[in-house]
Amino acid sequence: MTDYFLGGRHVPWIAVTLSIVATETSVLTFISIPAVSYQGNMTFIQIALGYVIGRVVVALVMIPAYYKGAMETAYHFLGNRFGQKMRNVASITFMATRLLADGVRLFATAIPLALIIKGSGYFSGFSDKQFYLMSIVLIGCITVLYTSFGGIKSVIWVDMIQWTIYVGGAILACIIIMMKLPNGLNDVVELTVKSGKTEWLYFGQDLPFSELIKQPYTFMTAVFGGAVFTLASHGTDQLIVQRVLSCANVRSGQKAIAWSGLFVLFQFLLFLIVGLLLFTYYRGQDYQQLGVLRPDAIFPKFIVEVMPTGISGLIVAALFAAAMSSLAGSLSSLSSSTVLDIYVPVFGRNKSQAQLLTISRYITFIWAVILMATAIVFINLKGTVVETALGIASYTYGGLLGIFLLGLFYKKASQKDAIIGFVAALVTMTILIQLVKLAWPLYTLTGSLTTIAVGTGSSILFKRKTHHQETTNE
Repeated sequence: MTDYFLGGRHVPWIAVTLSIVATETSVLTFISIPAVSYQGNMTFIQIALGYVIGRVVVALVMIPAYYKGAMETAYHFLGNRFGQKMRNVASITFMATRLLADGVRLFATAIPLALIIKGSGYFSGFSDKQFYLMSIVLIGCITVLYTSFGGIKSVIWVDMIQWTIYVGGAILACIIIMMKLPNGLNDVVELTVKSGKTEWLYFGQDLPFSELIKQPYTFMTAVFGGAVFTLASHGTDQLIVQRVLSCANVRSGQKAIAWSGLFVLFQFLLFLIVGLLLFTYYRGQDYQQLGVLRPDAIFPKFIVEVMPTGISGLIVAALFAAAMSSLAGSLSSLSSSTVLDIYVPVFGRNKSQAQLLTISRYITFIWAVILMATAIVFINLKGTVVETALGIASYTYGGLLGIFLLGLFYKKASQKDAIIGFVAALVTMTILIQLVKLAWPLYTLTGSLTTIAVGTGSSILFKRKTHHQETTNE
């Protein structure tokens, strides 16, 4: 089980770093980030600055806690600190969040693949939805094979190769677009600067506070919100923590997390530049004028229609690499959390390692089917896919981060206090998102602060009640 889910705890940290980056950015980065800068500007890069800051904090504060006592999952810590019920709640929350967020990611893969299959001339009687459905099932079936048989080792090493392919493909795309522009870089500078596309720093000083908190890409919202989001995504999410725990020691785990922030910053910058180049090539036409169904399809359209034969094939391979790296990581983390957090403590204490390994592989296949079904539900999704996925993840990340921080820094908090705080955060987030229309980078911050405040208050309140009852009995 340790080999299957943690790679025997001796995977090199640089491989883990690239696996983290490949998993978290995935096909969303490849097709949705260019759409963000194509439709808006470069202010999304402020989120990545927050990511770098957040990962340094995760490396210094949270990673050492995971290496005490040979933790197997991110939620093992909560079980030791609060009890099995809290571990179950956190693990189930992770599963639900990962299912929805990665269902969106898997659907994102269907966008370019559907265009490719449709453009081939085969299956001419199929509708767009049927092309999406075919794409989702194809990618899901291929990925689950190597994930279920090879475990986290296969996921990490294949991720590393896939990262090289899709980053190389993006760089090659930039070169091709520049070559097709009549005046090269001069055209890009002239059109993007004139259109305000190169703006990357925005403080929102012209906005009232009620509007400021609704805008996701102002400096304080993006950087601070991005940092807190990373504390949750890279400090409490089994998708990432599983990889870190495959490193040999604390130092290696810290390096893997910290360096992943710099790699992600580079990636976001690269794909935002792709969006600017596409904006220049298409002379600023919106996606309806280009004849595609959504903004995320602009880059795939260019790949299919403009890229020369051979080069377009490489870019398509890069797209599939990005898609499978994310899906493989999700399947492995969902399976590990299901088996180690839920099944083993409740049902599997007397099972042998061989039996648990077989069960783990079955559960990986089951999660693959569920993820594909979820992706199909998102076929009618509106808006850019990347923002939808990040918003879904942010919804519960705040509560999870709040529980971890409560457990780390407030020793008086009990399991009851943690669960009350977590439920309060979910209720608060539901109200704020519906009524205030809060910007998604603030979801995690709001949820974590609510959990900590309510959990601390609950601890103080119940402690006073207990003390009062004891005094009365005396």
